[in-house]
Formats: sequence, C-alpha cells, structure tokens
Amino acid sequence: MAELMGSRAYCCFRCQNLVAFHDDIVSKDFQATNGRAFLFSHAMNIDLGPKEDRQLITGLHTVADVYCSDCGEELGWKYVKAYEETQKYKEGKCVLEKFKIVRGNG
Repeated sequence: MAELMGSRAYCCFRCQNLVAFHDDIVSKDFQATNGRAFLFSHAMNIDLGPKEDRQLITGLHTVADVYCSDCGEELGWKYVKAYEETQKYKEGKCVLEKFKIVRGNG
C-alpha cells in the first residue's frame, strides 16, 4: 500500500472505498445521465454488472454497470465493446460519474 501513498485518488462518495487514481483519467469531458463524468483507463475495487448493449450519445456500445465493491453503490459503467471505429479507444475503460466519487488521499 505504501506505493499508493501520495497519488491523488478518487473514492466512492458513500463509503470512501478507493476506486481510481487521478493519473488514470483519460478525459473529464464525458456526460452521464446525471451530469458530468470522467473516463478512467483503470478502476479498482469495483464489481461489474451484466453486459448489455446501450445506445449512448456516441453510438451503440456494449457496457457493464460499475459498482463499488464495498457498499454496492452504482458509480458508472465500463465500456466492453464499441461498434464504431472512432469509439474503440473506450473499450476496457470506465466512466465514473463525478457526483458519485470524491477526492481521497490515496
């Protein structure tokens, strides 16, 4: 855990479980149902819901909802597959809704 200290982190707003690091933000310019969201290259301490196809603003994607592994709060979604070539960069990445995460100390 010592190697994690000092890095800016994001935690679940409900239980403070560490879910992502600031350095893993790919974009802060994402839109979720309830407002702004961040695209992360990696998230941790999460559970995934079932995969499903969803029509999003940028087209059809296969996604899985992302939940905090400690308290079960829904935090966002993970892109499993993008059907449009220009959206392939999202595959494997997680979107976390800004109002569902808080800054932590890492």
